[in-house]
Amino acid sequence: MSTFDEILKIRQKKLAQLKQLGIDPYPEKSPRTHEIKTVHDQFKKLSQSKKTVTVCGRMTGLRFHGGAIFADLKDSTGKIQILFKKDTLAEQFEFIQYFDIGDFVWASGALFATQQGEQTIEAKQFGMLSKSVRPIPQEYFGLSDEEERSRRRYVDLLANEDVYARFQKRFAIIKAMREYLYDKGFIEVETPILQPIHGGANAKPFKTYHNALGIEMYLRVAPELYLKRLIIGGFDKIFEIGKNFRNEGIDREHNPEFTTMELYWAYQDRDGLMQFTQDLFSHMFESFIKNVKEYEYQNAVYRLKTPYPRIQYDQALKQAVGLSYDASRDEFVQAAKAKGIEVEHNEPKYKIADTIIKKLVYPTLTQPTFLIDHPIEASPLSKASNNKALRFQLVIAGLNELCNAWSEINDPAYQKEQFANQEKNRKAGDEEAQRMDTDYIEALEYGMPPTAGIGIGIDRLIAFITNAPSIK
Repeated sequence: MSTFDEILKIRQKKLAQLKQLGIDPYPEKSPRTHEIKTVHDQFKKLSQSKKTVTVCGRMTGLRFHGGAIFADLKDSTGKIQILFKKDTLAEQFEFIQYFDIGDFVWASGALFATQQGEQTIEAKQFGMLSKSVRPIPQEYFGLSDEEERSRRRYVDLLANEDVYARFQKRFAIIKAMREYLYDKGFIEVETPILQPIHGGANAKPFKTYHNALGIEMYLRVAPELYLKRLIIGGFDKIFEIGKNFRNEGIDREHNPEFTTMELYWAYQDRDGLMQFTQDLFSHMFESFIKNVKEYEYQNAVYRLKTPYPRIQYDQALKQAVGLSYDASRDEFVQAAKAKGIEVEHNEPKYKIADTIIKKLVYPTLTQPTFLIDHPIEASPLSKASNNKALRFQLVIAGLNELCNAWSEINDPAYQKEQFANQEKNRKAGDEEAQRMDTDYIEALEYGMPPTAGIGIGIDRLIAFITNAPSIK
C-alpha cells in the first residue's frame, strides 16, 4: 500500500499534467442539467427518450474492466454509476488516467440499465470540476480518532456515511421544529450574541474586549433576558434557535459551543407550557423515530409515548438519598459522599442536591419525565409558589435534561432580590452565579405580562433521535 506522501505526490503530478495540457482543473462553471436524484426519479422517461443528461458530483468509486471503466458519482441528492467506454470515447478515454477517487467531475450521456438492473449513464462527454489532491481517509488510512474527527469535521463527513446522514437528519429536525412553532403562531427572532452582562443561565462565560467601545463583553450563555425584553416590547409568542457559549467542561453531554431553541409565551403559565412541551417532543419523536413505544438508544430501551410522568424535586431526592430539600447542607454532603459523589469545598446545597438527582435518579428514567418544583435558590429567574420554583425540566436517562422551563419572574423588585442573592453566591465563590442586570430590571419596570419560557438543547435532542453516543 502506498504511503500518504506517495499518494499526495502522484496526485500533485496529475494536477500539474492537467495544467500542462491546458486543462483548467478548477473551472468556474458546471454544465449540470439534472441532480442525481432527479435522474433516478425520472429514469424511465429519460432512458426511453434517450435524452442526454449531465450530472456533476464527487467520484467515490472507480472500477476498471478492460476497455471500460465504471465510476460512482455522488452529489448531495444521491449516487449514480457512470460508464466510460473506450470505443465510444476514443482519445478522450485516456483523460480518465488523471481521475482519482475524491475528484469532482461531470459526465454527459444517455441512460440505460445494466444486466443487474443498475441505473447507469454511458458517458459521451466528461470533464474535471475540481481535482482532489488529498485522498479521502477511508480509501487509504481510515479516520477513527474522535478528536481528529471533531477537528476536521469536513473529512469526517467524507469518510463516514453515517455522520453525513446524521448531519442531514439534524437539519431536518431543526426544520421540523421551526415549522411546528410557526404553525403554532410563534415568530422567530434574533438577539445579541455579544452582551455587556452575561445572564439567563448559571454558567461561566467567554470574555472578549470591544476595542471601539473600550469595554469588556461576553459571548452569551443564554438569550433569555434579551428575549424577555422583546416580550416587554409587545411580542407575545417568540422563539430563537441559535448558538450559546459556556466556558466549561467538555463531555458527551456538554460542549462550550452548543445550539438551543428558546421560546417565550406571553399569557401562558408553567403548566400550560408543560403540556405544549409534551406535545412538541411527541411530535418530534413521532416524526423521526419509527417505534416510539420501544425506542433503542445506545443499547437501552426507552418508552416515548405520552403522557410523560411527573416527579417532584423532593420526591426525587427522597428516592435517591431519603432526604427532602429542607435537610441541611451537612446532611446532603454526608448523603452524597455515602453514594460516592464528590462534593467541592463550599459547594452550595442546591448544587449538591442537583448532582445527587443527576447521578442517582436520571439513570433510572427510561421514559421522558418532567422534574418539577425545584428549589428557589437554584431558579433565580423563575416565579415561585409554596416555596417551590414554578419550573420543570424534561429529563431522560442517557442525556439528562432535554429542556429547562419556568414561569418567568415579572416582578422587578423580586427579580432584583434574586439577582442580589446571585451576587452573594458569586462573592462566596460560585463562578457560575448570575450578575445583577440593572438594565433588565429597568425593562421589567415597564411591565411584562405573565410569561412562560423554555430552553431546549437541540444537540441533545438530535443525539437522542439519531442514536449518537454524544452531542459532538
